[in-house]
Parts: sequence; C-alpha cells; structure tokens
Amino acid sequence: MYERNTQYSLRPTAKDCSVSDKPCPYLPNTKMSVNHRQVDVVSQSFASRVTQRGWRRFGRNYIYPECGSCNECKSLRIDVEGFKHSKSQKKAINRNDDTTISIHEPSLTQEHVELYNKYHAYKAKRDAWHHKDVTPAEYYETYVNGAFEFGKELRYYIDDKLVCVDLIDILDDGISAVYCYYDPDYPRFSLGTYSLLYQIHLAKTLGLKWVYLGNWIEGYKAFAYKEKFQPLEVLEGFPKIVEQPIWKPWMKNLR
Repeated sequence: MYERNTQYSLRPTAKDCSVSDKPCPYLPNTKMSVNHRQVDVVSQSFASRVTQRGWRRFGRNYIYPECGSCNECKSLRIDVEGFKHSKSQKKAINRNDDTTISIHEPSLTQEHVELYNKYHAYKAKRDAWHHKDVTPAEYYETYVNGAFEFGKELRYYIDDKLVCVDLIDILDDGISAVYCYYDPDYPRFSLGTYSLLYQIHLAKTLGLKWVYLGNWIEGYKAFAYKEKFQPLEVLEGFPKIVEQPIWKPWMKNLR
C-alpha cells in the first residue's frame, strides 16, 4: 500500500559500521556500542525486514545496539489483534473525543521545531533528560529525510492547535513507532498514551499484525509505559539480516 518498488543500497556511515565505547544513555557506568548504517534508497520491504530484527530508523540512519558486555536492550512489539484496552486507556480515548488527527508526509516547519524543543525542555526539567534545542537542519535529517513513501506523520490538534506529532513507518506487517512528541501544557489528554492507542487502531484498520515499539529495558522508568500495551512480544537479541528473527510472548509479572 505504501510500497516503493526500488532497490536499496547500503552504505555504512563509519568504516566499521559502528559507534563504540560511548556512555550508555540508559544504564549508569555502562558503555554502549551501536551498529550504525546510512541507507540511501529504501524499499518498504527492506525497512520491514530490518525492523523485524530490531533495527531503528532515524532519517536515513538505521541503528541497533551491539554491546558485547551487555544485552539489557530488547525490542518489543504489540500484538494488535490480541490487544485489549485497560480502563485508563479507555479514559484517555474518551478525553480525546474532540482531538482531530490527520496523516501527512513528514515535514519541517517552525511549528514542528518549536513543539519538539518545548517537549524536550519539559522532559529535561521533569526527568533529567539531556537537552539542547534542535535546529531545523537537525530535525530534517532525523525525522523528515529518508521517510520515502512508508514514513508518515500523524498530527494531533486540539482547538485547531498542533499539540502532538507522531512519526511512524507503515511496514509490510505492522507500524513502527519512530518518535512522538507533544505539548506538555495538555497533560489531561495523555497524548503520549493516546497516540500509541491510535497507532494500534490504525494498524487494525490497515490489517497489520504488529506495532513495533523499539528499544526497551526491563525496569527502566522511561520505557515502563510500553509494558502497559499487552500482549507483547520480545525479540531474542538483534539477529543479522540473513538470520530468522525469533519473537517470544512477554507479559509483565508473568515471566
């Protein structure tokens, strides 16, 4: 439905295709190593296959952790058909009765950049996130460039004001949650939760089986929200493109 009938070319951004020995953003006193490739032309099929193996897309860059001494990072996906709303999730949907949603190609406007920086300044103050305002050029390279036909942008409006941007990839078998940011001045609308619930709804509408949530570390606070969208599957490691990915059911408190 959003297929691009072109071949892909794979070019590493560094000679060894990795970024090594950087401080881990999630675990203290830990170093990370990231396999990092820039892909110049991408088909939906290629994006689907690497997402099934835990790769994440930011612009034209595809990355996954490759830390020899640590395997805490996992990849999660939601079973769309089996998903059941919790009471709090139903309340989030009801509070957004008047929220309007539209789908677009990813774009760069001053409104996007200002909302993105407002969200990250709020997260830096509340959750001690590292924050430096993104420039329009940086935003374009990370969230607009490399989207091709399968990358989309969901815009959420309250009283005609843009309050949330949810960047997604629509793949062969599911939706990949690329990145979401929202206006912190609208806390009662639970926009982060609501945007993911809408992804599940959109996946069902399109006949897709999964919503891919990207990286997750059990017990890490910033990723805890992902555990609320049951049932979930977790990927075993980060298999190579020629290896078969193995996904297994994961349920909170039932492991």
